[in-house]
Amino acid sequence: MNDLTKRERRSLHVGVLGLLLGMFLAMLDGLIVGTALPTIAGDLGGLGHLAWVVTAYLLASAATTPIWGKLGDLVGRKAVFVGAILVFLVGSALCGLAQDMVQLIVFRAVQGLGAGGLMVGALSIIGVVVAPRDSGRIQSMIGVIMPIAYVGGPLLGGLLTDHLSWRWTFYVNLPVGAVALVLIATRIHPPSAPRGRPRIDYAGAALLTAAIVALTLLATWAGTTYPWASPQILGLGALGVLGLGWFIAVERRAAEPIIPPRLFADRNFTVVQVLGLLVGAVMLTVTGYLPQYFQFVQGASPAASGMLLLPLMFGMLGAQLLSGRLITENGRYRRYPILGGALMAAGSVALLRLEVGTAVVTASALTAVIGVGIGLLMQSTTLITMNSAEPRDMGAANGTLMLVRVIGGSVGIAFLGTLYAARMAADLTADLGRSAALRLTEGGDLTPALLADLPAATVDAVRAAVTGGLHLLLLGALLLSLLAFAASWLIREVPLRETPPDPGTPAPPVPDARARP
Repeated sequence: MNDLTKRERRSLHVGVLGLLLGMFLAMLDGLIVGTALPTIAGDLGGLGHLAWVVTAYLLASAATTPIWGKLGDLVGRKAVFVGAILVFLVGSALCGLAQDMVQLIVFRAVQGLGAGGLMVGALSIIGVVVAPRDSGRIQSMIGVIMPIAYVGGPLLGGLLTDHLSWRWTFYVNLPVGAVALVLIATRIHPPSAPRGRPRIDYAGAALLTAAIVALTLLATWAGTTYPWASPQILGLGALGVLGLGWFIAVERRAAEPIIPPRLFADRNFTVVQVLGLLVGAVMLTVTGYLPQYFQFVQGASPAASGMLLLPLMFGMLGAQLLSGRLITENGRYRRYPILGGALMAAGSVALLRLEVGTAVVTASALTAVIGVGIGLLMQSTTLITMNSAEPRDMGAANGTLMLVRVIGGSVGIAFLGTLYAARMAADLTADLGRSAALRLTEGGDLTPALLADLPAATVDAVRAAVTGGLHLLLLGALLLSLLAFAASWLIREVPLRETPPDPGTPAPPVPDARARP
């Protein structure tokens, strides 16, 4: 980017804004619908299928992310990204027009199909138009929009539902997406894809999709809809493992694999995929269960519980902004994942101090430490992934990282959430008896809104049980954080590329991490 004129640099920055808008929409739509779900259920019916409004989106997005990434490598990243936006916008419009719950679920899957290409597509284009040495600034911008989407999504969803209609939680995507399309079409000019007929790995795509769907359903249903030892969960587990095993075998023989095995020949790439899995598990689990503590124990409203996570979100934001700037200035990055793992572990220990009587301001402030750790790991793993991949594999590499984060989050929240629920049920049984505990946990009596109507002794037992469950969950997060800290020491300081890679000419090889002493 240093070779660009001032005008070209300004034009590129405007185009990158379009890419970031696309990423923002994908992040936002995973969360904006949450506050509208009760209203949607009242309007369309189908309360029993309400969870699928979220699950269908996540399933479609996770299953197609690596496929979009590989398609971009094969047929052109800009064309594929524009196609992903169009699919996403069509899905958004159809969701707003849905007349029953089945239609909404199907259209959410269409929307998720497009969303799967937005994150990976943007990162892949950035990887070939911006040098890794300069991409720290861009990653910092991504760090800005992430907490805005995470915090603003539920708030915006509530405002649109209250003042317009739940349908506007989908319609709002249309003008923003249109702006992103115009900016990308006119300002982004990535290198052309290799000539020739693309050889698409259909078998690999089908096997990977089947395995991801099976594992995501397992993570969604295990311990809630079905017991862990039920035939449904065991069958999904077997399907997921067999699908992944078969997928790996197919990828070794494919001419253009969805996830090229050659990527894992680079030590840094392999290590950061492990880190992506671990940080995805910790981030989604902690952000998913801390609001329960704030609502049940601290008495916060749903909206207020989201606001109480602002220190965590701003910790993520600050860490990504600062580390991105420092990496751009000095080109060194190894220290940041190590520090991120250490702070993620320290943050888990800090949150273990939460008790029933902890002041709400203190409880909220304690979340900042783990937020900084997550932010450092998110920033550094993305940058190292882009620096480790050859230009022809940029989309596949970023798609792999996005995929392992999603799998880590889904599986992590399933397993740690099961520990949380088991500890909570055990504590309630010990304090209130088995029948009362079952009525609270399985009979629908345990909601923050209904807590105030319960006897004082029951309220105290619930608060203690929620806190105990959170402690066990945080011990799991601490273990994962320590694993991330240990794994991050395996990263080698490979120099960052100073210029964007040129897929049209043989690029000088990026130094292999294994060759460093």
